[in-house]
Amino acid sequence: MIEDGKIFIGASRNPDDSINKPEYLDLKFGNRHGLVTGATGTGKTVTLQVLAEGFSRAGVPVFAADIKGDLSGIAAKGEPKDFLTKRAEQIGFADYEFDQFPVIFWDLFGEKGHRVRTTVAEMGPLLLARLMDASEPQEGVINIAFKLADQAGLPLLDLKDFTSLLNYMGENASELSRQYGLISKASVGSIQRALLVLEQQGAEHFFGEPALKITDIMRTSNSGYGQISVLAADKLMMNPRLYATFLLWLLSELFEELPEVGDPDKPKLVFFFDEAHLLFNDAPKVLVERVEQVVRLIRSKGVGVYFVTQNPLDVPETVLAQLGNRVQHALRAYSPREQKAVKTAAETFRPNPAFDCATVITNLGTGEALVSTLEAKGAPSIVERTLIRPPSGRVGPLIDGERQQVMDKSPVLGIYDEDLDRESAFEMLAARARKAAEAEAAKRAQEEAAEQPGTTSGWSLPGFGGDDSRGRGQARGRSSGYQRETVVEAAMKSVARTVATQVGRALVRGILGSLKR
Repeated sequence: MIEDGKIFIGASRNPDDSINKPEYLDLKFGNRHGLVTGATGTGKTVTLQVLAEGFSRAGVPVFAADIKGDLSGIAAKGEPKDFLTKRAEQIGFADYEFDQFPVIFWDLFGEKGHRVRTTVAEMGPLLLARLMDASEPQEGVINIAFKLADQAGLPLLDLKDFTSLLNYMGENASELSRQYGLISKASVGSIQRALLVLEQQGAEHFFGEPALKITDIMRTSNSGYGQISVLAADKLMMNPRLYATFLLWLLSELFEELPEVGDPDKPKLVFFFDEAHLLFNDAPKVLVERVEQVVRLIRSKGVGVYFVTQNPLDVPETVLAQLGNRVQHALRAYSPREQKAVKTAAETFRPNPAFDCATVITNLGTGEALVSTLEAKGAPSIVERTLIRPPSGRVGPLIDGERQQVMDKSPVLGIYDEDLDRESAFEMLAARARKAAEAEAAKRAQEEAAEQPGTTSGWSLPGFGGDDSRGRGQARGRSSGYQRETVVEAAMKSVARTVATQVGRALVRGILGSLKR
């Protein structure tokens, strides 16, 4: 039942429960995106594993989030179990064999995988504002901060860099507002408080260097299998906004960095976005529009994006329309919203005269789904009631020792596991502050030296330039009204002068605000 150029998903059944035919996902349409939906406990994770194994076996790298830890078992060879062999027999899968797949484990916190990071600059203003749930005025201040940093050559690598830049903007709000538009100190303060919340939620682990290189999630093994990058997301899900923003950033990086390839024979990478509703919950309209734009255009980069979620209504219609390959597990229809979801799911399929989709969706068993994939000329196939094939890898999580063994043999071992803290905005602003303070101290010393008796020559006649008492009095009068610049003010004026002389050096940013390298 395994065919070259196709991924075997399972076998469809006739109304009398006899086997109809095998169901496949054609690799040449793998970059046309997909959707896997279904209620909790209906088999979505196993379907995700089956698809990931199929792409990997075909030499296609895969990136997937592991929400519950179950997906980690894909790194181990499957074990004979009654329910697996029974399913293989049910669908006539005589070629069924157990296998293990090359896996790289990643973790934003560095606990269950290699550290994965990006810089604040690469994240960009739009996604950072989304991460902080910023209001419109706050988002404007964030955009100004990135503009200022780009023009002044101030690298924003981690949260302390961004915080130091915000301190400058707060100190010089009036001066900068004349050049960039209103910068409210209240907005700056709100952003600083939001950054503190992010830091407490663990976001400081995400921002920094070395930043993840896209090429490291697009590897193939020596055996020709595509590497499966598994992101440990069980702890990350405690901050769902960080989870969604990270995956959206990664999608943005893929879009910005990869070249156009048109329609390849198989995808260059397949990206599984689990718990996809977290991406769109309370998302501003502009963000949804840009996500839809990225999903629509990234197909020509050879990247397939597969959204995994409980309810098809979790994905906006503009994005849903881009998803050609669909696997619909059972849905419950107790509430009005659930009934609407069943109707929506049924209407998105090409009808099968043998059954009513809306009725079948509520009666599907575990590991059973309605499947429709793109076939000849990219048209959707007639929907079929399908028993999903059993996976070849282990069904269930690895134990800690097994996970560590995989990490010890990882092709990226030692590349991302240690922090790198090179000179960036924080250090540069501190250095400029020290330099400004030293210059001010030297100037002050010269003024005080000039005021000392005997340091000037002249006539000793009163009122003719040699009257020390009067000179000192005037000097004291001048100094009594003198307000010395603070270290921060001096440093930031230096930054402002640098900005004024370096207009035009701003870095180019893409659709979602991330840097174009």
